[in-house]
Amino acid sequence: MKRIFIPLALAFSLSACQTAYYSAMEKVGVHKRDILIDRVENTKESQEASQEQFQSALERLTQLIQFDGKELQAVYEQLNDDYESSHKAAEAVSSNINKVEDVATALFEEWEDELQQYSNPSLKRESEKKLSQTKRQFEKLLRSMRTSESKMDPVLASLKDNVLYLKHNLNAQAVAAIRGEFTNLKRDIQTLITDMNRSIADSNRFIEQMNKG
Repeated sequence: MKRIFIPLALAFSLSACQTAYYSAMEKVGVHKRDILIDRVENTKESQEASQEQFQSALERLTQLIQFDGKELQAVYEQLNDDYESSHKAAEAVSSNINKVEDVATALFEEWEDELQQYSNPSLKRESEKKLSQTKRQFEKLLRSMRTSESKMDPVLASLKDNVLYLKHNLNAQAVAAIRGEFTNLKRDIQTLITDMNRSIADSNRFIEQMNKG
């Protein structure tokens, strides 16, 4: 029971904290809609930062596989730093996506509850229509975010494998061994960056639509 109770208790605690936060922000005139737009913007920025880190790691690996007898230690250390930075950037992306989903859920629940308060049928229908449209737009955005997010872990795992292997094998033979894996890793990073670009573009469209609405 403890293994079930502790995560549930934590989830309820976090949910209560978020509810209190949204209520406090509402009192100073910052509504869930505003928070959602801000969090989508933050997620977009974290994806852009993550792209830069993964691209840097790819460039560092490119230097390594073009080994020409020079000292490898410095390049390896830079690659290791790139991996650590990429890992932190990926965690930030996931955290921001979770925050986006949380406030969107709260916003839509509030919107649905408020529909029951209308006395004017015409206005209620218009609000229902706008809610459905916004939900569809958000679901598309969230799918895009989660798709790019799902590509990060395999890339990070591959980067980590390369870093670990090179750690105790800084020589031409070790570089030759990872050279065969480089093409797949390069493809995966490029696919990740492409997916992130698509998600970033979807974020921009969603922000624009929300601001218009």
